[in-house]
Amino acid sequence: MSAAPPIDLSAIPESQRAAVLAVLRERDALRETNRRLEHLIAELNQVVHGKRSEKLNDDERQLAFEDLEAAVAEVEARQEAAAPLGTPPRRAARRNRGHLPAGLPRIERVIEPNSLLCPCGCGEMHRIGEDRAERLDIVPAQLRVIVTIRPKYACRRCADGVIQAPAPAHLIEGGLPTEGALAHVLVSKYADHLPLYRQSQILARAGVVLHRSTLADWIGTAAFHLGPVVDRLTEHLKRSDKLFMDETTAPVLDPGRGRTKTGYLWALARDDRSWGGGDPPGVVFTYAPDRVGENAERILQGFDGILQLDGYPGYNRLTRPSRTGGAPIIVAHCWAHARRKLKEIFDRDGSEIAAEGLRRIAELYQIEAEIRGMGPGQRLSARQARSAPLVAAFGEWLQAQCRRISAKSRLGEKLAYIHRHWDGLQTFLRDGRVEIDSNSVENLIRPIALTSKNALFAGHDEGGRSWARIASLVATAKVNGVEPFAYLKATLEAVAAGHPQAQIDDLLPWNFKPSS
Repeated sequence: MSAAPPIDLSAIPESQRAAVLAVLRERDALRETNRRLEHLIAELNQVVHGKRSEKLNDDERQLAFEDLEAAVAEVEARQEAAAPLGTPPRRAARRNRGHLPAGLPRIERVIEPNSLLCPCGCGEMHRIGEDRAERLDIVPAQLRVIVTIRPKYACRRCADGVIQAPAPAHLIEGGLPTEGALAHVLVSKYADHLPLYRQSQILARAGVVLHRSTLADWIGTAAFHLGPVVDRLTEHLKRSDKLFMDETTAPVLDPGRGRTKTGYLWALARDDRSWGGGDPPGVVFTYAPDRVGENAERILQGFDGILQLDGYPGYNRLTRPSRTGGAPIIVAHCWAHARRKLKEIFDRDGSEIAAEGLRRIAELYQIEAEIRGMGPGQRLSARQARSAPLVAAFGEWLQAQCRRISAKSRLGEKLAYIHRHWDGLQTFLRDGRVEIDSNSVENLIRPIALTSKNALFAGHDEGGRSWARIASLVATAKVNGVEPFAYLKATLEAVAAGHPQAQIDDLLPWNFKPSS
C-alpha cells in the first residue's frame, strides 16, 4: 500500500489544525507500533524456526519465547488502548486461554445493580438469570503459625494425677517447622529450583528470619526420614525387566581446594507408558563423586534385564560375564545419540553423507511415531516388517561409508561411534518393549540440570546424596501426575506419625491419593 500524500496544514482552517495534528500524531504512533510488532514477530519466528534456534538450549529458548511474547502483548495492549471507543478488543480470544480446574476453591462475588426498581415504576424487578465469569486469582504463599494447645485436667476431689492429651508427633520434635513447611522448602528447592538463600530472602520479607543453614538442616532431616521410601522405590524399579539409565553432572563444592568439583547424579528410570505397560513410571537418582563404571554396577546390583542407555564406555562392564551383582545385562543403545552425532557434522559443514544418515534415521522415527501406544507384540511385528529392512540397509550404508572415510576425520569419528554400538542399536528390533532411544530418562534428568544451574552447586558430597534422594521423589511424583507438595507433606506427616515399615509401599508416589 502506497504512503498517503503529505497534508498541507496551511490549507486547513487554523481552528481545526490542532485536531488534525492530533490525528497525524496518532497515525504516526500507530505506524511505529505496527513496525515494532512486525519486528517482534519476525524475531519470534527466528527463535522458533531459524537455524540459530538449534544453538540455544531449552532454557535459553524458553527465555526468548517469554520475553518476546511479553513484548508482543505490550504492543497489542498499546494498540487496544489507542483504539476508538467501542472497537472490539483484538486480544479477547487470548485473554481467556487456559483451564481453571474444578478442584480450585471458588469465591463468589455477586454484584447487584444499584437499584432493583423498574424504571417505569412497575415495582421491584425479579431475577431472570445471571452471567458468570471466572478469573484466576493468586494469593502469595501465606505464612501462619500453628498454635497447639493441650489443656491439663485434674480432679478437685482427689490427687490421683493430671491428664493431658499427648503431643502430636512431628518430624523435627521441638523445632519450628510443620511437615507442610518442610515440604514447601523441599519442593521450592528441588521442583521449582529455588536455592535456599533465595527462600531465606523471601521468608524475611514476611518477617520470618530463617538462615539458610536452618533450612538446610530441615532438608537433611527430611532426607534422612524419606530414605526408606526412596530405597523401596529403588527396589520396585529393579524388579522391572527393562530400565533406562543416564547420568548428569552435579557441581559440588570442594572445601579443601576452595572451588567446585564435578559430581554425578546417576538416574535409573522406568517408563513403560509408550507400550501400555502396567508398572507405573518412576526414577531414582544416586549421587556419586565421579563417573566411573563401578558406580553403575553398584547401583544396578540385583537388576537383570534390558538397560537402555547412551554410548558411554563406562557401561561396558555391565555386559561382561564377570559383572558383579547379576547376570550380563542386555544393552539397548540410543538412536537419538546416533542422530546427534550426524547432526553435529551436518550443521557444521552441510555434509551430504551426514544428511543421508539423518534421512535414514528419520524413516525409523516415522515408524515409531505411528506405532506409539500399541502393545509390545504389535510394535515388534511392525518393526520386524518395516524397520528391520531399513536398519539392515543403514548397516550396509554405514559399512560402505566407514571404508571410504578416514576414521581420523570428524565425520569418520561419528560414523565409528555408530558402528561401535551397532548391536545395541538393533535391540529395539528384538523386543517390542524397548524404545528406539533413551529420551525418556533424559527428559526426567533435565530438571536436575536446571536445579544445579540455579543452586550453583551442592555444598558437599553428602548434600549431593540428599539432593538425589529428594529429587527422586519429586520427579517420580511429577511423572505420575501427583502434585509434589501434597505428596511430600502427607508422606512426612505419615513418617512422623510412625507409619509402619510393613506398609511402606503405601508411601510410594504412585500410590498417593489427595485424600490419603
